[in-house]
Order: sequence, then structure tokens, then C-alpha cells
Amino acid sequence: MEQLTWFGAYGASFAPLLMVFITLAVVAGLCAALLAFTGSSAHASFSLVNGIAVLLLLFVGFLYVYSGLTGSEDGGMSLSTLGRILLVIALLGIFAAMLSYFMGTFFDDPAAFMGVLFKWSVYIVGALVLLWLAVTLIWQGSGYDAWLAGLDEGAMPPAEEMAHQKWVSAIETRGILASIVVRFWPVWTALVVLYALSIHYKRKLGLYGKLFDSTIGMIGFGLVMFWVFTAVFVGLFDLIATHAPLDQVSGMKNKLPGTPLRGAEMAEYPFYLLGGDNLARDVFSRMVEGSVIVIRIAPLATLFAFMVGITLGLPAGYYGGKLDTFLSFLANLILAFPVILLFYLLVTPEIVATGLPQYMAAVLFIFPLIFCAVLINSRFRIQPQKNYVWLAAVLIPLFLFYASAINDSGANSQIRFWPIDFFDIPGGILVVFVSVVFVNSPTVFRIVRGLTLDIQTRDYVAAAQTRGEGPWYIMLWEILPNARGPLIVDFCLRIGYTTILLGTLGFFGLGLPPESPDWGSTINEGRKLLSVYPHPALPPAFALLTLVLGLNLLADGLREESLKD
Repeated sequence: MEQLTWFGAYGASFAPLLMVFITLAVVAGLCAALLAFTGSSAHASFSLVNGIAVLLLLFVGFLYVYSGLTGSEDGGMSLSTLGRILLVIALLGIFAAMLSYFMGTFFDDPAAFMGVLFKWSVYIVGALVLLWLAVTLIWQGSGYDAWLAGLDEGAMPPAEEMAHQKWVSAIETRGILASIVVRFWPVWTALVVLYALSIHYKRKLGLYGKLFDSTIGMIGFGLVMFWVFTAVFVGLFDLIATHAPLDQVSGMKNKLPGTPLRGAEMAEYPFYLLGGDNLARDVFSRMVEGSVIVIRIAPLATLFAFMVGITLGLPAGYYGGKLDTFLSFLANLILAFPVILLFYLLVTPEIVATGLPQYMAAVLFIFPLIFCAVLINSRFRIQPQKNYVWLAAVLIPLFLFYASAINDSGANSQIRFWPIDFFDIPGGILVVFVSVVFVNSPTVFRIVRGLTLDIQTRDYVAAAQTRGEGPWYIMLWEILPNARGPLIVDFCLRIGYTTILLGTLGFFGLGLPPESPDWGSTINEGRKLLSVYPHPALPPAFALLTLVLGLNLLADGLREESLKD
């Protein structure tokens, strides 16, 4: 087997045209940005979508350069080479600035011209990429035919070996990027189905349907759902990943992207698509496995933080007085404490041995039960029969989940009161989860309190008080629904902050086990040899970047649509 190239057998045919239009698009985009910032034209505009496209195009160009620099077996990219790449990008920006100046001299509306040039360059780049993918995936290279021609006449190997060789030849023809695209086929399928159904029924789907009227929102939603579907297919169906995240293969330490797997059996994937790390583990598999950890912790921890913040913020803003003063003081006290120092304290073995994370979990995890109980009781308090049914149907499963979450059968556990334990949360994950909820709850509390102070003066709240509705009914069924716009936007943003926080914790080696494939830990391991072998650190960093970018764009799209209401 041969070393894979980034763009496969047909990449060289498309490379010249692709690089020409990538360069044209980058220069046009930078010109449009400079014209917008300097205000050289009344029509100058540079949207967030333009900026994202420029970043992606620069990344593709970097891949081309990186592919040429790391094509050999004995070395990667040095810092001096990286410096030259950055110098080229800087010179490209200077050229764009000069071009913008001269265009402002000779054209009445240079921003519009550069915008059209940028848009059509991006369209052509997208068409070329799709054409390259189609050619690469449809037409097989000559590797398999050459292998057949090299066999002795009458000495045909078994059918399994021939099928395996044909599979290997197809991978060699595709190259690294196209092979990665193929590995993600379940994700692409799920995204196409999701978008098709959502766009078709968007007029019936409320705020979610209106999201598909926003280009920025659609891009952000696509990036987020890409990693959500990746986590689902990796975690539940064991798809996408090519190897186990902890498997080590002899001779694959720090190997470059596309290196053939030494001594691979027929059932194994024959390449490390994104290379090997310093412990000879597959970087691509660890990257996709890391999405399972991030998607499992970040949204759920953010949801728990919102449960705590909403449950305490609503009465603080509605009642005011001493209750508001006391809860606001606690929130400010927690917010005044340095976050990283707080995490260091919580994950210290001596602190963990005291059971403090478990006690904190026992307090914080009970707020979803309180929230659901008050929500149901305030809605059905005048219908006792229905009230009891709903309370039992919701609170009993939640209590079993709560008891299993805080109860641990381990020898060092401080809480073992519940005989029925459905699952155990690993100690590292529990510490991280509790820490994230504890840190985010005060901020959510302050947002909910501020919204409550504003909304409780509205006429519909006064009408509900006149009808004789209880305080919790007014808070949960009058005030909270009318605060959903800012809260939904903040929820998306806070998932992004939590994702960055998880990456930061993993980078500092806090909470999760050292062998964990979460993106922060993987970046931390890869940075030690970043100047020699950058490939172990770049994929998880790019994954973290795209997820957080998607969450921010999704929040922007939701904010746009909520303001229209």
C-alpha cells in the first residue's frame, strides 16, 4: 500500500483551477472586508457569511500547502515553514488592501464589484469541489487493474483478498479528504433528510422553522447538527470511526496523515487517515470519538444550569426584596471567583475524597425535579386528579435518574443511600459536569432575573394577577414563555462556552481521564510536538472551532428571527 495524498488520484487535475479561484475568492473577500471597514462606499458590506467563506477558503489553501510539505515520510512542517505560510497570507492581505485602494479610485462602487466577484468565485470553487468529489467517488483508479495484471496467470487469489485489494485501491484513488467524506456518509444522509423535511414544513414549525429563512442560522444549524449526528452514529452505532480510540499499532507513532497501517488484517481499515499521535493511536478516530464526550456533556450540563438559573431567577425577579438580595449576593459571590481556580479546587484529589462533588451534585441535580414539580402543579392545581397523574408520571422517573446520578457504589463514595442504582457516572465526568453547572448557573440566574423584572410590568401579567392566578403560574406560564427568545439564544451561546470550557479543562488535564479522546485532552497531547508534527493537534482544534462557530451562528440566526416576532 502507498501513502495517501490529500486529494487522491484526480486531485492534481483539479488543483490548478481550484487554486486560481480560491486565490481570487480570498483576495475579493479581503477587499470587500477592507472596503466595508473603511467605509469607502455607501454600499460596502461584508457579512459574517463572507468572513466564514474566506476562513474556509484559507483553510483549504493551507491544506494544499500542508499536503506538499508533509508528503514525505521523514518529516512534518517546521515553525519556519509555518512562518512563511503566514507571511504569504499577510502579503495577500496587503495586496488586497492595495487593490481596494486603487479600485476605490477607479470604480464608483468597488464593494459591489468585489462582492459579485467573491460570490461567483465561491460558487465556482464549490462546483469544482463537487465535481472533484463526483469524479473521485465514481471512477476508480488504475491501482486495482495494475494489481490484477501483476498476478501470475492461473494463480488467482481468494475472493476475499480480491475484494480487500479493490477496497484498498478505491481508498488510494480517493485520497484522504474524499475518504473522510465517505466515512461520514451516515451524517450527510441524516443532514439531507433533516434539512429537506425542515424546509418543507418550516411554516408549521414555529421559531425552528423560521430559522431556515436565515442563511447564517442554516449554516450554524448545519455545523451543530453535523457533530450531533456524528456523536450519535459513533456512540450508538459504532460507525464513522476507523479504529478504536485507544488502540495502539506498532510503528504508527506520529505517522503522517494517510500512512498505511502496518500489519493490517483484512477486517481492519488499512490507513490512518489523519495520522497517528505520540502513542500510535488514530487521530481521526479519536477526533470523532471526542464528539461523543462533548455532545453528551455540554448540552446536558447547560440544560441543568438553566434549570437552576430559571428556578431561582424567576422568584428573585418576581418577589424582589430580601430573597432577591440574598440570591443575587450568592450569584455575585460565585461569579467573582476565578473559574479555572475553582475547577482546580474541585478536582483536587483531597477535595474529591471529601465527597464535595457528590454533595454539590445532590443539591444541583434536584433543581430539575423542583422545576418540573412546580411547573406541573401550577398548571393543574385546580384539577387534582390530572395533577397527581402528571406529577407521578414525571417525577418518579426523574427521581430514579436523580438517585442513580448522585449515588455511587464505589469504595470512595460518600453517598450510598439508594439500593437501586441503574448507572454510575465516572468520577471525572461527574466532577466536570458539576463544575460546569455550578459556574454557569449564576449567569443564567442573572439573565432570568433581569428578564423577569422587565416582563412582570407588562399588561398580560397584570391581567393574570387580576384573574387570580398564583405567583408560580404567572412566573412559569406568563413570564417564562415571553422570555424564550433571549433564553434560547443564550442557551445556544452557553453550549458553545461550555464546549470551550470542556476543551480548556481537558487541555489542563482536569477532570476527565488522561486517555480520554475529548478534544481538549487531544489538543493538549498534540501541542507537545506541534512544531514537528502538527497533525495530532489540528483536527480536534478544527472540530472544536467548527462546533463553537456553529453554535454562535445558530444563536445569531435565532436572535434575528426572534426579533422579527
